Amino acid sequence: MRRVVGHGDRRWRARRRRVLWSGGELLVTVGVVLMLLVVHQLWWTNREAKQGAERKVEALEQEWGRSGGSGSSGAEGKRAAGAAGSSSSGGASGSGRRQTSYTPVRASQAYAVLVVPRLGLRVPVAEGVSKPDVLNHGYVGHYPGTQQPGQEGNFALAGHRNTHGEPFRYLPRLRRDDTVEVETRSATYTYVVDQILPQTSARDSGVIRAVPRSVVKPSYGYTEPGRYITLTTCTPEFTSRYRMAVWGKLASVRPRG
Repeated sequence: MRRVVGHGDRRWRARRRRVLWSGGELLVTVGVVLMLLVVHQLWWTNREAKQGAERKVEALEQEWGRSGGSGSSGAEGKRAAGAAGSSSSGGASGSGRRQTSYTPVRASQAYAVLVVPRLGLRVPVAEGVSKPDVLNHGYVGHYPGTQQPGQEGNFALAGHRNTHGEPFRYLPRLRRDDTVEVETRSATYTYVVDQILPQTSARDSGVIRAVPRSVVKPSYGYTEPGRYITLTTCTPEFTSRYRMAVWGKLASVRPRG
């Protein structure tokens, strides 16, 4: 016998089809939105930040070229060279030797250029590690409270591993004896990579102390004062669970002009 389908059954099936169709449309819409967000994060923010960082490097170099490294800036570079020479000839200590002086830098102000030949990296250094004001612009940020280039202590920097210019994406490629340069208005400071801490806690404050040494993995770091540079970033990629650190020692200073 043929089953008799009532109006109620037809209405229920039609309602179910509409619900399924609407649900499918919603899922497709959500998928498209998520894909656009991923594209924005992984492509657009990188493109925008990298271009902005390149323009800032050019602007700094033009500004320094006009100043010509003369006057107080040139004197600062010579003082830095003298300090580095004393440090290299007398070991890492050097307490009591003349220190490199710096004009106070405003928060978020770009004032130096970090150059890492192995990575093909040339990126502005700005004061502070704020994401919206510094790191998300594709810059490398200077940890407040740490020293400046050439000074005794630790010149500590942070940069994004992924998105927003990702200047430190290939930081794990650095090897011992690689060079890292910091260009300023007055001088170029060359550091040599000495130690690499592949992974530590994001709260490991020891890596940016004046004498850097991991408090989580004490076998990594130093025990004596010196002129250090620290590069930090998130690890593994696309997470912020851990940090890695690359440490270097000041090898030479070349005054501008």
